[in-house]
Amino acid sequence: MTTDTVTPQLDDISAAIAKRSFATLATTSPQQRPHAAGILYAIVGDLLYVSTMRSSRKARNIAANPHVFVSIPVRRMPFGAPPSTIQFAATAEVLPVDHPDVVALAGAGKLKAITSHGELDLPDGCIVRITPGRTFHTYGLGMSLRALAKNPLGAAGRVERAS
Repeated sequence: MTTDTVTPQLDDISAAIAKRSFATLATTSPQQRPHAAGILYAIVGDLLYVSTMRSSRKARNIAANPHVFVSIPVRRMPFGAPPSTIQFAATAEVLPVDHPDVVALAGAGKLKAITSHGELDLPDGCIVRITPGRTFHTYGLGMSLRALAKNPLGAAGRVERAS
């Protein structure tokens, strides 16, 4: 059994991210305590946007340390097999809901997935903009489910995008 890594295509990774809306966002507090939270995101170009409260742990952690990590499950079967994943380090910033970029994107309907329940009207609401880094780590993408079942140790992949 080989443990060589697979190399999924960057276009496939981008398509998988765009097709989904759930991820786990990991942040670190100023005391170096990790925190992971499930998030719903909207994607615009290469950027992910998340609606949250400024008082939330994730927003407070990002304000103190913009370095985050994102993990997106990519379910390829409706049940049974564990999902494939896409993971990447990123930088994040907390934007007020009246930030010009947020206003423009919301006005164009591009943030509807994360703002359609009145999130922009919440007094403590904010938007987190996540900029992925260059390297995407994957598990199970770029290989068939049969190959994944036969060789789970060879399912790790890594893709660099141009900066």
